[in-house]
Amino acid sequence: TWCAPCKEEMPSLDKLQVKDDIFIFPINIEEKNLKKTEKFYNDLNIKNLNIFFDPEFKLAKQFKLRGVPTTVFINQKGQEFARVLGDINFDDKNFIKWLNTYK
Repeated sequence: TWCAPCKEEMPSLDKLQVKDDIFIFPINIEEKNLKKTEKFYNDLNIKNLNIFFDPEFKLAKQFKLRGVPTTVFINQKGQEFARVLGDINFDDKNFIKWLNTYK
């Protein structure tokens, strides 16, 4: 809720969630605060993403995250195939074309 690059990319990430065969788990790494996170989603008009928390940084440690936002791409076999450090425009046509090569 405090990360400016996260705020920047969330609307395009929300749009990406409506595509077939894509499941997005936006993990909030701060202290679990549902009301604060719901306000963040409402302020950004996020409609398609669920809210998940990792307040003890278990996933962050498992994925060896070093900054936010970090996007980890996992295929249907459960294997990581890509990672983006920093914000990204998930509406970008080149990104969508690249992502479709992994379906």
